[in-house]
Amino acid sequence: MRRNIVYSGADALIYEIRQIVSIAKTIQSHGVPIIWENIGDPIQKGEQIPGWMKEIVQGLVAENKSWAYTATQGDEDTRRFLATKVNERGGAQITHEDIFFFNGLGDAIGKIFGFMRREARVLGPSPAYSTLSSAEAAHSGYEHLTYNLNPDKDWMPDIQDIENKVKYNDSIAGILLINPDNPTGAVYSKEIISEIVRICEKYDTMLICDETYAHVNYSEFGSIHLSEVIGDRVAGIALRSISKEFPWPGARCGWIEVFNRKKDPMFDRYIKTLLDAKMLEVCSTTLPQMSIPRVYSHPEFLPHLKRRNAKFKSRAERGTKALSGIPGVKVICPKGAFYLTVFFEPGTLDDSMSLPISNSQVEDYIKPLLASSAPDRRFVLQLLASTGICVVPLSSFCCDLQGYRVTLLEEDEAKFDEIFVSLAKAMRSYIESKVEGRTH
Repeated sequence: MRRNIVYSGADALIYEIRQIVSIAKTIQSHGVPIIWENIGDPIQKGEQIPGWMKEIVQGLVAENKSWAYTATQGDEDTRRFLATKVNERGGAQITHEDIFFFNGLGDAIGKIFGFMRREARVLGPSPAYSTLSSAEAAHSGYEHLTYNLNPDKDWMPDIQDIENKVKYNDSIAGILLINPDNPTGAVYSKEIISEIVRICEKYDTMLICDETYAHVNYSEFGSIHLSEVIGDRVAGIALRSISKEFPWPGARCGWIEVFNRKKDPMFDRYIKTLLDAKMLEVCSTTLPQMSIPRVYSHPEFLPHLKRRNAKFKSRAERGTKALSGIPGVKVICPKGAFYLTVFFEPGTLDDSMSLPISNSQVEDYIKPLLASSAPDRRFVLQLLASTGICVVPLSSFCCDLQGYRVTLLEEDEAKFDEIFVSLAKAMRSYIESKVEGRTH
């Protein structure tokens, strides 16, 4: 073409969590059954939606209003309900005008970064959740800026690293926190969040907190929301969703809660831009929004959350136990969300290591993919070809660490244990192939 029409941030739009699916499907076509452990979809892994929740949605389908457009910012009754819930926690107070609904948080993230001035950067965690890191990198045209989560300290953020990067890089306009974290499963205390709020106030930056897994939390201190800590001087945005906690990922229903909007004219104008952008698309999905007050207010909702958290805590502990004690491998038991991250110590992996692949067609297909892959992606591809277990390499989460992320979602408890036994066996075999000096 006579003009280059390619978006300058196109190369940053990488989402290995789903991109590895095409490789897995090819392997599946050669006769290898696939165990999907790459995507955080509880429904796909067999979780059953409670009957009372289905009855609420079925009742809404019968209401004509659920078939109509809703307000551009979202259903007003739902926004008033959510604002009341925020205010009941104490801390920062908001109104329904501070809540905007989107077609899932992916849509919200796209707009948050897409309508931010290009020179303004947001510092995010590493390992990073791909949707956030890719969106920030694509908007800026540069690699995503990150601070370290330390695997030797239960994946806690390095506060000094955050402050140094904010202090010496004045392009940083915001700090991103994911709590509970994806992919590590770390949960941050009120003290940790307060330290990040302090940095934001000191250097006049905003704070964005992804709270997708706020109620998938089995830590000792429970859910700490941004609204409880941010105070009245720091500009902030909390990202929320029903995808993981109903769970209803197919609803594509997420929202943002905006804090201290009027305290900074520039932040206020930025938030108005997000609303103006929403005006162009009319509104987000109506029916899922209308379900929120009814589900959240139902007497079975809190017991539902408690049962799920107990289930994920048990699986986190069993998965961690199964993968612990392998030389060169570090596993930190998650305390929230439904993922477990495995970390290979530096120097553990190299290109001589392999797993036996019984299917010759699969082996021929995988071989050329290994040549240009990071060390942990080599393991992930060989694991997939050898066992059919599909996980995501840690290096694809915008970090230099080697490892992988696996879900805690398998509802068949016996099968869950079998998956982790297979993972442990595969890791031992892979690492021992280096010790035995085999080359391929």
